[in-house]
Amino acid sequence: MPPETAFPVDRAQHGPDTRPVVEAVDARPHLDAAVAEVRARKDAWVATPIPERLRLLDRLVRDVASVADEWIAACVAAEGLDPGQPEAGEEALVGPYFVIRNLRLLQRSLTDIARYGRPRIPGPVVTRPDGRVTASVFPGSLLDRLFYPGIRAEVWMAPGVTEADLPATQARAYREPHAGRVCVVLGGGNVSSIAPMDVLHRLFVEDEVVVLKAHPVNGYLAPILERGFRALVDAGVLRIVRGGAGEGAYLCGHPDVDAIHVTGSDRTYEAIVFGTGEEGRLRRARGERVTAKRVTAELGNVSPVIVVPGRWSARDLERQAENVATMLTNNAGFNCNAARVLITCRDWGQRDAFLAAVVRHLDRIRPRVAWYPGASERYEAFVGGRPDTRLSGRREREAAGERLPWALIVGVDPDDADDVCFTREAFCGVCAETALPGPDVATFLERAVAFANGTLWGTLNATILVHPDTGREPGVAAALDRAVAGLRYGTVAINGWAALGYGLVVTPWGAYPGADPSDLQSGVGFVHDTLMLAAAEKTVIQAPFRPIPKPVWFADHRTTHRLAPRLARFEAAGGLAALAMLPPILALALAG
Repeated sequence: MPPETAFPVDRAQHGPDTRPVVEAVDARPHLDAAVAEVRARKDAWVATPIPERLRLLDRLVRDVASVADEWIAACVAAEGLDPGQPEAGEEALVGPYFVIRNLRLLQRSLTDIARYGRPRIPGPVVTRPDGRVTASVFPGSLLDRLFYPGIRAEVWMAPGVTEADLPATQARAYREPHAGRVCVVLGGGNVSSIAPMDVLHRLFVEDEVVVLKAHPVNGYLAPILERGFRALVDAGVLRIVRGGAGEGAYLCGHPDVDAIHVTGSDRTYEAIVFGTGEEGRLRRARGERVTAKRVTAELGNVSPVIVVPGRWSARDLERQAENVATMLTNNAGFNCNAARVLITCRDWGQRDAFLAAVVRHLDRIRPRVAWYPGASERYEAFVGGRPDTRLSGRREREAAGERLPWALIVGVDPDDADDVCFTREAFCGVCAETALPGPDVATFLERAVAFANGTLWGTLNATILVHPDTGREPGVAAALDRAVAGLRYGTVAINGWAALGYGLVVTPWGAYPGADPSDLQSGVGFVHDTLMLAAAEKTVIQAPFRPIPKPVWFADHRTTHRLAPRLARFEAAGGLAALAMLPPILALALAG
């Protein structure tokens, strides 16, 4: 996630940070007014009936759709993208499309709550042989099957939750009496849907009114979001403010704020919860908080991609190399779910061929403008002085900013647990590869899981790439199941990019629960989660090894810039108007 939110600390630096943290000192009347205005509506919001909430959601869909083109254009310009090239389509997907999808899913869930008392889970709820309860949450409709062919997602519940318990864990805010609360959301600056979807979660899932502090990096979106979310602003349950470190710190310390949600740095979280400087460090070691407020957070990840050895055809190597290249280059590498460490098998005869294929695909993708602050410095910290780095593209300076070559650092020593590639999130276009010994698939998987859990920083998301023939071999299916169960990550994806856990929206997105607050790593709490599953532990996603048609988010998809805006308009339209849009959408998807 982005380097700076409420406090001036580097989100990519997970070691000691000697820079001072800004404390809240002087009163800021506009922030006081924003808090007071939503606080005056907190109890009225809790009492707002579902029909009225549904009317708000319906207006939000229309209003977000009305600003979608402006929203996309602003992001494309800010990130130095060419609006006539497929890469620009990413901004339609990760911005308005995800937000409108979030709104539609909330409409579906609230309608279910009105009729059945809780959101209906679209697939089976089963108990695994190990006693864990899982709920199949995706696909949830015929359109899900059409737009995400072959993709399935299930949510694993916390140990001890039974099938009989599960209904009682859903939609608690709609069934259990509670007082209104004020939440401050410190928005992320790297992906334009982060802040608005965090706002929707706090309002419609947590039942809290919200003050959103827009991130300085994408603060230009604040007036667009104010118009897109006008229904909530007019209702007095949302205020959007702008500012930097001081404003964030002031809001976090405000006496009329009850809860805080931050997307950003673990250092920011620690400053909020334990304080700053040496005293803050000592308090963190003792577990002594300086705030009694509930603080939830998403703080990034050194995301592993476990490449399971098998017999891959040349086409398989190319398709999975394309998959990995997409995981790195999307959004110029400024994603908390970007591929950061490829874990390969040292004994896999196709390891070199696979890495060569990844480099070939990176070579075909022109480096992006490194638009997020601090990217060049982080890039040098990872790439500088490493002889086994494969660079793709040229380093160029232009009016829009600097373009940094994609970098794959090959053969990082897995025994060097302190290597920066394992302990810090690069948050730019850099990925590392490390090879573990594995005389057989089961042994490799066991070692890969232990390495990911024990050496890599973070617990947000992990990906496993495994050939379907390998997965069916005697003993491998059980080993793969143990690996999925054993990975301590909030999202585990098989053959699809773990970012699907963010983009499907119905799935809970956040760190694996239970981290030590003194070493929280990827954060605490889930967002999105439109089925309102309070007992969730992790999401498990299964995707096709050979997806057809090519997913719209793949880096070399040829029609993304034309297809993605149509998807947003389709999601907003609904009914017969949406059905009329299907033929050109399907044609563009097949042409990708």
